[in-house]
Amino acid sequence: MYSIVSTASLHGVLSMIVQVEADVCNGLPSFEMVGFLSSEVREAKERIRAAIRNAGFSLPPKRVTVNLSPADVKKNGTGFDLPIALAVLAAHGIIEKEGLKETLFVGEITLNGELRPVKGILPMALEAGKAGFRRLVVPRENAWEAGFAKSISVCPAASLLEVIQNLNKCSLRNQTPINIEEIQSDPEPEVDFSQLNGQHMLRRACEVAAAGMHNILMVGPPGAGKTLAARAMASILPRLREEEMIELAGIYSVSGLFEERKVRLYERPFRSPHYSVTRMALIGGGRIPKPGEISLAHKGILFLDELTEYEKPLLEQLRQPLEERYIRLVRLSGTYCYPADFVLVAAMNPCGCGHYPNKNKCTCTSAYVRRHLEKISRPLLDRMDLTVEVPKVRMEELSQTGNNESSRQIRERVRRVHEIQQRRLGKGAFCYNSRIPAGQLERYCPMEEGARSQLSRAYEEMDLSARAYHRLIRVARTIADLSESQMIRESHMMEALLFRNMDGSLWRERP
Repeated sequence: MYSIVSTASLHGVLSMIVQVEADVCNGLPSFEMVGFLSSEVREAKERIRAAIRNAGFSLPPKRVTVNLSPADVKKNGTGFDLPIALAVLAAHGIIEKEGLKETLFVGEITLNGELRPVKGILPMALEAGKAGFRRLVVPRENAWEAGFAKSISVCPAASLLEVIQNLNKCSLRNQTPINIEEIQSDPEPEVDFSQLNGQHMLRRACEVAAAGMHNILMVGPPGAGKTLAARAMASILPRLREEEMIELAGIYSVSGLFEERKVRLYERPFRSPHYSVTRMALIGGGRIPKPGEISLAHKGILFLDELTEYEKPLLEQLRQPLEERYIRLVRLSGTYCYPADFVLVAAMNPCGCGHYPNKNKCTCTSAYVRRHLEKISRPLLDRMDLTVEVPKVRMEELSQTGNNESSRQIRERVRRVHEIQQRRLGKGAFCYNSRIPAGQLERYCPMEEGARSQLSRAYEEMDLSARAYHRLIRVARTIADLSESQMIRESHMMEALLFRNMDGSLWRERP
């Protein structure tokens, strides 16, 4: 006898429908599985045999062949256990095949027949809805996550026996639709800009960076407030839009980190990997490729503290995703594309001791300072929209409290600028000033003659690259939006140049 059950497989952060075919015939008793399977999928037959026996069913001694198609795509993960078990049972005539139609099944099975949760349920649920399935049967622990896919009914189950009984009775139970907003918390940020005393230029640079989603590099001595500003910057970013939230939740679902974001789904992520991070952890990959830190920071902030302590080859691998906004990993098993549309916030000391260019305090040799700064290549520096010097805080500023603007006040201004950009640019591929293509800058960034003259002089005097030139215009556009100006004025361009000047003073005039 023959049966077929539908399930889904992950490929990167996307999902594809997989058909599980089971054929039972006379012959020497065996259980064969084919279809380009990984080791954990091949091991499913042992779990399934024990689970079916412990659920109270006895399979006759037959030759069983199971195929997972399409056969040219590698199958990974343990979510195939449930559909394989149901296909085998249906082929033996133990469950009705009618109940398997228009239903997609995903779940891992333990030896006693209980269902365990699997990674990546959200992308699978979304793909099932697009493919026209009416129901999705998942382990109970995955039901809430699967409920994000509003186009399909979710039927949670605790065990293989429960699924079999409900299928035979044609009574799969749908879960109550979830209300995401009810469980979302809006706590006060742990780090607030009101905690940052002095550093007025740094505060302004962070606001501009958040308003236009620009990359920012902070350079200054230890203890000047760079890390505090970076963590506070996460508190001034507006909430994610619905489509952004779903996309990001899918990435965390595939990574097995969905529980991290369950109560703050609309908050933008803030990821801060240590400088000992490996290439696979930062970029993505592995034996079974999965997203790295740059994808977990999608639509949010990737903070690299002590930037010069990261291995230089590792930093150079950020150049392509900073431009393309995704990372493409090519493996023997296929090509995996992960979103990586993040804001890079980086902090570093100007030298080993942290006091350069103050020659009275700096104990580093000229050669050491040169090697220190050369850890940041010019191509990577070009991709930083703002570079800001963070001097040591003066004593009179450090002792002042209660007069600092809070993150909530700054976030309101940033939110208004985001709305201005979305009205101008729409909500498509580029909805922030930092994402405007070079060919569209003339259309979206009109300049007064004074601003244009300033830009022309700066291009020659500062020896800017074409990339830095375009990024300068985008920053000026954001500063103009903060002033609610339709045109980029000379004052806006001068401020943008101010945030671009420090990389020249340090890197072009090295000792």
